[in-house]
This record gives sequence, structure tokens and C-alpha cells, in this order.
Amino acid sequence: MPQAQTNGITMSYEITGRGPAVMLIGGLGSDGHFWYKQTPALAGRFLVIMPDNRGAGRTQAPDEPYTIRMMAADSAGLLDALKIPTAHIVGASMGGFIAQEFALAYPERVGRLVLCCTAFGGPRSIPIPVAALPPRTGDPRLDLRAAFEMQLSSDYLRAHARELDDYIAWRVAHPQPLHAYHRQAAAVVAHDTEARLGTLRLPVLILHGDRDNVIPAGNAQLMAGRIPGARVHMFPGAGHLFLWECMDDTNRLITEFLSAHTPDSEEGAS
Repeated sequence: MPQAQTNGITMSYEITGRGPAVMLIGGLGSDGHFWYKQTPALAGRFLVIMPDNRGAGRTQAPDEPYTIRMMAADSAGLLDALKIPTAHIVGASMGGFIAQEFALAYPERVGRLVLCCTAFGGPRSIPIPVAALPPRTGDPRLDLRAAFEMQLSSDYLRAHARELDDYIAWRVAHPQPLHAYHRQAAAVVAHDTEARLGTLRLPVLILHGDRDNVIPAGNAQLMAGRIPGARVHMFPGAGHLFLWECMDDTNRLITEFLSAHTPDSEEGAS
């Protein structure tokens, strides 16, 4: 697996496809493999970059305080190492937090922004329920199964049991250190971009499942109200991981949005 030096750590990543660059940023505890349902659909039209975030997968996990802005800088450093000046950014859950901070810190480097199952955080967001961040046991099999009970519908859990077993096996082979989970979780709790989102001047698509038990669905409209021109699509009956539950529709919407032409007067990045 390729690696790059960025922001004081060694970051692992996957890269595939050809075309305009798209960086896919995963959520709490997940690595680039999280996007395995999106990568095949996007790689036919884009150069797809899937980093393992600081503290997850095969990227270094220093036991020190993490911030969302720090992880956005990690991602920017990866693009530097790859000599990619601009990219579309797609972030899910905590990855959506990172994507917001990336766009705010490096607006000239972002083409289009897709925010999935995420929120702006802070006191005026609809908070993440305490039950959505249960204590970790240190056993990735138990921890992931408990997370899936919150993140996926019972119908999906039953219908895709073998597929989920395969994903769990991947994560067991690339476990997240317990200290890194707590460092990432602390960064999630501190996230707050609400007051700054109005400065964004780029095309933004917000995607959310209307039965999200982790980041409540009302956060999608709250974010759209802060971001000029943002568009929202809700997935009826889908949970936090609508990216898996509604794979075909998700991939179509993301591909269409990232492929759309933006008039020069509306461009948010060069």
C-alpha cells in the first residue's frame, strides 16, 4: 500500500482510476477501504484517492491530541505529496467534518464538495446521541457489530450478513488502536464550523439518510441553511450508512454532481 509523509505522520492511502482527482474521507475509526462500494463506480471517471485518516487503518496513530483541522492538514499534505493542486472532496460522518475544515482552510484547492451523513457541530447542531458513541471494548469484531446495529437497518444487516463479515475481517486485520479511537472521538466532540460555513463559495451537495441514528437527519438542512447554494438529497428509510444501503443512487448522485459543469462565475476553486 502506498504511503506519504504529511503533517508529521506517515499516511497510508489507496489510489485508483484516471481523471479529475476526488478524495474520499471516511469517518470515525474507518480507513480508505470504507469506500469499497463507491470506488468502482467513481474510478471510471475520476482519479480516486482514499486516505486512511490519522489514527486509523495503516496510517500512524500518535497518542496525542487530534483535531479535525489537523486531519484536514493531513489530507492537504497527501495531495501535496501526490502533486495534485486541486481535488473534489467527499467526506462521510467525521470525514464530513474533515471535508468542511479542508474546504474552509484550502478553498482554492477544492473543486466540489460532497458532505455525507455529517453536521457542522457545535451548540446549534442536533447532537450525536450518546448511544451512538458507545465505549470501545478493544475487540474490533464486537465493536463493529455494535456500531452496525446503530448505523444500518435491520433489513440490510440480514440481507448482507456475509458482506459485513468480510468488511469486519478487513477491519480486524487493520485494527484501530484504542487510544486512537478516543483521540478521534475527542476531535469529533470539539468540531464546530457553523459560523464559518457561510464563507464557502463552491458547489456543495449534502447527502443524508432520513433515519440516521448517529448524526440526526435534521443536521442536513441546518448545514444547507449555512452554506450558500448548497443542495440536499435525503434517502428515505436509510440510516447513517446510506452509502452502503443506497449504493446505486448514492454513486449516481455523486458522479453526476462531480461531473457537472460549473459556470466560471460560480467556480469556488481554480
